[in-house]
Amino acid sequence: MPTERQENTPPRGKKESRLAYPLYIIRSSPLSVLGLFLVSVIVVFALFSPWIATHDPLKIEFDRSFQPPSAQNWFGTDDLGRDVFSRVVYGSRISLKIAFVVVSLAAAFGTTLGMFSGYLGGLADTVMMRIVDTFLAIPSFILAMVAAAALGPSLTNVMLALAMTWWTWYARIVRGEVLKLKSLPFITAERSLGARLPRILFRHLLPNCVGPIAVQTTLQLGYAVLTSAGLSFLGLGAQPPSPAWGLMIATGRQYLPDQWWMTTFPGMMIFLLVMGFILIGDTIRDVLSRDIQ
Repeated sequence: MPTERQENTPPRGKKESRLAYPLYIIRSSPLSVLGLFLVSVIVVFALFSPWIATHDPLKIEFDRSFQPPSAQNWFGTDDLGRDVFSRVVYGSRISLKIAFVVVSLAAAFGTTLGMFSGYLGGLADTVMMRIVDTFLAIPSFILAMVAAAALGPSLTNVMLALAMTWWTWYARIVRGEVLKLKSLPFITAERSLGARLPRILFRHLLPNCVGPIAVQTTLQLGYAVLTSAGLSFLGLGAQPPSPAWGLMIATGRQYLPDQWWMTTFPGMMIFLLVMGFILIGDTIRDVLSRDIQ
């Protein structure tokens, strides 16, 4: 008689596809499906903004200022009469652009540095990790805020500021993985055959670090959206008339609680996108933990 644990565990035959368990996790976990759905919807908003938006997000109509949600303006209008729904839809482009650019830059630099640090060891490793420790000792949001203020308030500078502060996590994670991998027989065999350092690092070590990097990347995407919105809220990120979600919340807070829709809908989009990325990250972690077992 099979136990409940056996009934809930997918078959693991020799011919089992590598995608069988990830697909099983997605089907059996409502939260993973929810995460994929939330991120997919917002990605569709970003890709098809001109067709989904009902109005020009920058068009000012003073005679329609502070209109509540209605059939004509689904999310209402702001203090300048601009359609909040259209601005939220176009704002998804800004949030996703920041998230992917920041995480790509941070992951590329941090991963490369972490691989060299872990593989070389010795003095190079000590110096690199002390630099990482110095960055980690300062709260990332404070460091990003200082960097953004020093570079000047703009969308590009926000992305650079966040990338400058977040590479440390990738360096630390990848270094730990490389320390475990570099003494394994297949790396020793590569060295004995005269393989050069770039080949060892990027051909053999990097593919074995993809799992932890993928989990960290997915989580960092959500944090990038949240942090960039916070910087825009403080006036250090996107500038008017940009439909950035953080900037929309900063503008709408002046009119709370009467015009609640000006802050509620951008805030809700930030929450949903961040939650979607976190749920996807948890799913990736579950899949990888099963593969390790």
